[in-house]
Amino acid sequence: MSLLRMPALFVGHGSPMNAIEDNYYSRTWFELGNKLLKPRAILVISAHWYTNGTAVTAMAQPRTIHDFGNFPRELHEKQYPAKGYPELAVLVQDILEPIEVETDFEHWGLDHGTWGILAKMYPDADIPVIQLSMDRNQPASFHYEVGKKLALLRDEGVLIIGSGNVVHNLPAEVLGAEPFPWALSFEQFVRDSLTSLEEPHPLIHALEREDGKLSNPTPEHFLPLLYVMGTWDKKEPISTPVEGIEDGSLSMLSIQLG
Repeated sequence: MSLLRMPALFVGHGSPMNAIEDNYYSRTWFELGNKLLKPRAILVISAHWYTNGTAVTAMAQPRTIHDFGNFPRELHEKQYPAKGYPELAVLVQDILEPIEVETDFEHWGLDHGTWGILAKMYPDADIPVIQLSMDRNQPASFHYEVGKKLALLRDEGVLIIGSGNVVHNLPAEVLGAEPFPWALSFEQFVRDSLTSLEEPHPLIHALEREDGKLSNPTPEHFLPLLYVMGTWDKKEPISTPVEGIEDGSLSMLSIQLG
C-alpha cells in the first residue's frame, strides 16, 4: 500500500524527565505529533539499544523499559502501551539483507529513548512501534547505509525516528551552564553539514573531529542521526523544530526531513 511519504526525524531526547514534564521540548514534541501525517507505524533507532549485532523488536506487545535510576516514582511507573508490529519487523529483516537482523521477542521492548518522546508526540499510544538496535561493532558508515536501506519504509507510511543527542557529554555537564565552545562548534558543524551532497556524507566522519570527540565521548547518542540522514533523498527540505543546549554539554537539537 503506497501512502504519502512520511517525514523522518532525529529527536534530541535529553533527560527522561521530559516524558512527564511540561516544558519547551515536550510541548514541541506534542505539536510535532499533531502536525505530522499520522503514521501507519513507527520505527525508532534509540541510543539506548546499542548491541553486539543488529536486532529488531518483534513482540506483539513491547514492554515499557525504565532504563534509568534515581528519578521520581511517577517516571518509573510511566507506561507506554503501544502495540508492536511483528510483520514490520520481518519486513525490516528482508530490507536489510544480507545484514543478519535478529528478531527479539522478549529481551527488549521500548526504552526511554523511544517512549519518552512518543509519550508526548502520540500520548494515546495508538500507533504500532518497533525498535531497531545499533550494532556497536560497526563503523559510522554502516549505520548511514542501513538508513539508506530503510528509506523506502517512508513511502509506506512508516515514521522513522532516530533518538539520541547531537552533543552528549554527561560527565562535562554543569547545571545551568552556558553551552561550552566545543559543544557550540560541533552542533554548528552538524547544522552546516545536514544538506551536504558530498559522498561520503560529512556526518559520517563527524566524530573524528576534536569537537566531535569532546561532544560525544561515546558514539551511541550521535549514531541515530546517521540512520535518519541515510533516508534523505537529497531534495526534500530539512528543518530543526527543536533547538537548545542544556547544562553546557547536552544538545536538544531535533532535525526533520520533509
